[in-house]
Amino acid sequence: MRAVAEISDPIHGYFYLSSVEKDIVDSPLFQRLRRIRQLASAYLTYPSAQHTRFEHSLGAMHLAGYAGNVLKDKEYVSSDDVQMLRLAALLHDIGHGPFSHLFEEVLEVKSNITHEDIGRMIIRKSAISDILAKHGYRADEISDLAFGQSSRMFLNEIISGGLSVDLMDYLQRDAYFTGAHYGRIDAERIISSLEVYDGRLAIDRAALNSFESLLIARYQMFKAVYFHKTVRAAEVMLLKAMMLADGHLHLSESYKRVEDYMRLTDDMTLANLLMLKVDVNNNNDKDDSNIKELRLAKRLAEDYRDRRLFKSVFESILQASSRLINRLTDARYLKDRCDEIAGIAGVDPDMVYIDSAKAPSIPRAPGKEEPRDLILVGKEPFRVKRIELKDIPLISSILGYMNMIRVYTIEEHREKVAKAALSVFGSEAESWYERIAV
Repeated sequence: MRAVAEISDPIHGYFYLSSVEKDIVDSPLFQRLRRIRQLASAYLTYPSAQHTRFEHSLGAMHLAGYAGNVLKDKEYVSSDDVQMLRLAALLHDIGHGPFSHLFEEVLEVKSNITHEDIGRMIIRKSAISDILAKHGYRADEISDLAFGQSSRMFLNEIISGGLSVDLMDYLQRDAYFTGAHYGRIDAERIISSLEVYDGRLAIDRAALNSFESLLIARYQMFKAVYFHKTVRAAEVMLLKAMMLADGHLHLSESYKRVEDYMRLTDDMTLANLLMLKVDVNNNNDKDDSNIKELRLAKRLAEDYRDRRLFKSVFESILQASSRLINRLTDARYLKDRCDEIAGIAGVDPDMVYIDSAKAPSIPRAPGKEEPRDLILVGKEPFRVKRIELKDIPLISSILGYMNMIRVYTIEEHREKVAKAALSVFGSEAESWYERIAV
């Protein structure tokens, strides 16, 4: 691979682009990622978190090349495999919509589709496919590798999972731009230790401590940044606004034409929400409930823009034994609890929001299955050892899911809704009201 361009990056220093990579990066489809923030709304809490999917994709590409070269030196892969890994990592986020995972929630509810489905479509059926073909690469092979469908499992694991370059880049990048210290990891130590055994990615047993630190860092970043109550407050507002306005703006149908999807960026989507026409006299649809939804969507967008965010009045970091665990994803149950809390508090149900968040403590493997073991490679007589994650003390302490539920409302209703939420959820959580009472 001949370098034709150089990138200066605050996380990884200087690294290069090959000719095929440069052509992809210069394409409008990839340049669009400059306008999609990596952490959606986190910049309203962490002012410097303005980084985007664009630089994360470049960073993941660089680390994929590093990992590929380590495996090439150990004679597991070829030079062509290394370039394919770099291309897959470069394109693994190409299908993300505005506000990243928030928009994906809209897609999943309304269209039952994911950003990975859209990414496959873009790689295979857009100008990206033409660029790859021009340089001698097959779009279907790159797409399969980018989204965990390569026949060689260990290559998939480099792109996604507990040893992935995706994870190692975003932890360091998110920590750097938010100012949080939890995401500091020794990625070079882990990558340099990579091995392949029985078709799976493995590490040298001497790097086990670094692997433990990687997963603990991810866990801490979820608690401190990704699930931060104010970050989630902004995201709840934006998600609600997009859901309410979807029928009018057709957001969840935009993926059907690449040209339409290209126009969906963070700022453009927020602008569309802010420009919603909510006057009955100027709207072709005279349905009062629809007008009410659009008015609420526009108000939420305005409050989001001006950082008038919801207040968290009730919070629970749920244990595995909690009776609420299995209801976190039950939309009907959560809607009923919202109405119940609003009724007790005597407020408009539209002013009460329940946010439930659930994330696996250990990143999912490429096939989305729950990881259960780690392959360690070392010197004789114990050259290879499969170790269950539950048998690694630090990791066993975080196995399972991070489960969180919060109740939000506007400033003027804080105390009433806090008391109502406490009466509904009982002793399952700690509420804002209890904390200030102390």
